[in-house]
Amino acid sequence: MSIPYSRYLIGSLPWYSVLMVSGIFIAFLLGTREEKRIGLPRDSMLDMVLVAVPSGIIGARLYYVAMTWAQFSQNPISILYIWEGGIAVYGSIIGGALGVFLYCRFRKRSFASLMDITAPGLVLAQAIGRWGNYFNREAYGPVITSTALQFFPFGVQISQNGAEVWHVATFFYESIWDLGVFLALWSMRKRVKRRGDLFLWYMALYGCGRFLVEQLRMDSLYLLGLRVSQYVSLLIVIAVAAVFLARFIRQNRGIAILPACSVFLLAFARPLLAQSTIGILITIILFITSLISLWLTKSISRYAILWVVVDLIIYVILLASGHAGWWQSPYFVYAGLSIPPYLAVLYGRLPMQIDTAAKEVE
Repeated sequence: MSIPYSRYLIGSLPWYSVLMVSGIFIAFLLGTREEKRIGLPRDSMLDMVLVAVPSGIIGARLYYVAMTWAQFSQNPISILYIWEGGIAVYGSIIGGALGVFLYCRFRKRSFASLMDITAPGLVLAQAIGRWGNYFNREAYGPVITSTALQFFPFGVQISQNGAEVWHVATFFYESIWDLGVFLALWSMRKRVKRRGDLFLWYMALYGCGRFLVEQLRMDSLYLLGLRVSQYVSLLIVIAVAAVFLARFIRQNRGIAILPACSVFLLAFARPLLAQSTIGILITIILFITSLISLWLTKSISRYAILWVVVDLIIYVILLASGHAGWWQSPYFVYAGLSIPPYLAVLYGRLPMQIDTAAKEVE
């Protein structure tokens, strides 16, 4: 299993294409089911797929070309040779979303509702499609030197200089994360507070997982010395959190906004603060401020207080045991995993504002 038997299912039909098409078909079926549930016009999902798939492919290619322009500058016509490989997931998301947005403006459909019914199926399609990387023997991580860890699916074997070398199976980690995101979105789809929120949760949860896994990949796209997908992921997560925070601030005034603001700062500032005396002191102050402001708020969230206490305990344990590297650069392992609960704290303080008239343009 650590070495795929072939890149192709039958003849010249690649596994990658089969898995991608299968993922899109499953996403279409799930979206059609959700289309009926929220009352969208019939065939809304079909129309959206017909728009999103080609615009997503174009976006994926243009994103990749923009990040690797030196590869195409001498022969620009090769930009069209998409069958030779070279696409990027974030490009497909941007391109697909832009195509759907223009479609919604033209057909007077709810963009937010369409993106919501797409989100669960989209991330499930990504979980399935990642196995295409397994058959292509790509998207892998660093070399595994410990023989105890040289097993599938923790690692895969990649041909290098005539030998099979064990590498971290990052495709598998991301596939499992995406499957977990699908389960989370599917379970919360009936309880979101506003149209479009399910897609925002998709972007945030997918972004957290991609931020973690991207740090292990050996084939990342770089811009100015930075892993592009890693920092795009982080910016997306921050943007989603900022949307939740801004919505809360618009609906509240004065001291009531302190808990949300302190939680937002705690979630994103603490991983970046150096493990110096000043950095630790500021982090502890953020924890205490968040706990006090949550406790004093009129509607006490037991979950919010419990999570901040648990996070504080974990922070102290990691710090005292000398495992601060799990928290900070280069891997931000725990920091990335702990951001979604803070998003839940922010989101939980927002009032329900679902408009059941899904057909209305938003």
